[in-house]
Amino acid sequence: MTHLIRFDKLSEQQIWDIANPIMDNLMDASTHIDYARHVRDFTGRMKAIVTPAYLQHVCQQYQAEKGYFSHRVPVAVFRRPDSAAIVWKQSFTKVPGEFVAEMVLVHQNGRYLVDHVMVF
Repeated sequence: MTHLIRFDKLSEQQIWDIANPIMDNLMDASTHIDYARHVRDFTGRMKAIVTPAYLQHVCQQYQAEKGYFSHRVPVAVFRRPDSAAIVWKQSFTKVPGEFVAEMVLVHQNGRYLVDHVMVF
């Protein structure tokens, strides 16, 4: 029998503890444009969207315009039965201002996986 993870039953701290290392990896892998590491925690749906060429294009563009990811501050967790949306305040090295980093986390086949992620 498959154990169903209910995100609405996890505490916010439990979700931060799951999400932060995944987001750390995503940001570091995008800094190095390391496709295999960047998509290792993606759902199949996300892997179909983020191809190696797409990742390279997006990373080169944001790095030229904004620099690299720097300080990230937790803002909010939105819990649903089958997923959680996590939001951070994000800074970059080249430009001032506050940006939004967000991730939707799901649980599939015994793993926590990213089903959406964006920085804007």
